[in-house]
Amino acid sequence: MSRKPVGESSRPRHASLAVVFQVRGGRLQALLWQRAREPFREAWALPGGVLAPGETLEESIRRHLAAKVDVREVSHLEQLATYSNAGRDPRGWELATAYLGLVQLGLDPDVPRDTRWHPVDELPPTAFDHGEIVLAARERLRGKLSYSNAGFALAPRTFTLAELREVYVAALGHEVSATNLRRVLERRAVIEPAGERRPSGRAGGRPAEIFRFRDTRLAITDQFAALRPRR
Repeated sequence: MSRKPVGESSRPRHASLAVVFQVRGGRLQALLWQRAREPFREAWALPGGVLAPGETLEESIRRHLAAKVDVREVSHLEQLATYSNAGRDPRGWELATAYLGLVQLGLDPDVPRDTRWHPVDELPPTAFDHGEIVLAARERLRGKLSYSNAGFALAPRTFTLAELREVYVAALGHEVSATNLRRVLERRAVIEPAGERRPSGRAGGRPAEIFRFRDTRLAITDQFAALRPRR
């Protein structure tokens, strides 16, 4: 018996979502907006929306991000995963392709009133499967920080080792030695001295050396590496 062709109405919608991370107040935080209507009214959701006709996934997420945050502030954007569970949206079948976006420390993107930064380890009630997607993005980021130069997208353009360590601690979720971090990143040729020093504060002490990332494009530096906590 031949099957009838699948009708247009039975095809899923396709949406793009963005998990945008930034280290704020010493914590890894995600950008979420509060829904004003059902389903999940007043729950917090990831920025994104349905693809427009003829639009690519990256074009779609950049368009939606422009409505929530200045996309020029997003220093890195990469595709994370596609979520296809038929029950993930009570309104109907919708595929969602999620992206991971990173914003450098110290920037303060202009966001709408319904949009806020939330610590990843203290997420508010989230809509759909967006909480799960945020946690998956955090795991991707932690892996990237271990085997690539992805730190450039979270750290400021120039930084002291103490400032860089704070970024890695916030993102990895465990303590990191500044001395060991410098040794690892210099051995991989990821960071270099910027030829400047930060003036001493009121407490005195030696001026802190300032560093920068050699490259601001993502590169794999050690594909088998992992920055793990000390035992």
